[in-house]
Amino acid sequence: MEIKEDNIINIHNFLPHREPMLMADYILELTKEKVMTSFEIKKDNIFVHHDEFAESGLIENLAQTCSSILGQSFFENPEADTKVIGFITNIKKIEIFALPKVGSTIISKASLISQFENICHIFCETFNNDELLIRAEINLFIQEVKS
Repeated sequence: MEIKEDNIINIHNFLPHREPMLMADYILELTKEKVMTSFEIKKDNIFVHHDEFAESGLIENLAQTCSSILGQSFFENPEADTKVIGFITNIKKIEIFALPKVGSTIISKASLISQFENICHIFCETFNNDELLIRAEINLFIQEVKS
C-alpha cells in the first residue's frame, strides 16, 4: 500500500500513547466503524528482539489501532487536554502467522463488530505488504481520566 501524505491523520489526536509505547505512526483511514494505521518497525523499538518485531508488539499495535475507533470520540477537540486510559479486556481469538523484520512498515486494519458505551468488540488484522502477520478479535475499554 502506498502511503500518501495528504491522506495521513495525526495519530496523537486519537491515542494517548507516547514514546516508547506508541506503536502506530499514522492513521491512514478512520471512520466510526473502521481504522487503518501504519507503523515502521525500528531497531530501537522496545518490542524488537533479534531484528524481529515480537508477538507482544504486534498485539500492542493492534490494540492501539483498534482504540482509535473508540478513542476518536474523546479527542474530537484537538485543543482539549483530554486524558484517557484504555485496556484490552479480552482477546477472544488470536492467530499469529509471521513476525516482521526491522525496517518493515506494517499496515493494521480494524473493523468494529459491536459497541456498548466505552466497550467495543473489534476484528483486526496486520499485514506486511500482502503477508498476513496477525488476526484477532479483541475487546477494549476506554474511559476519560478526570483530573
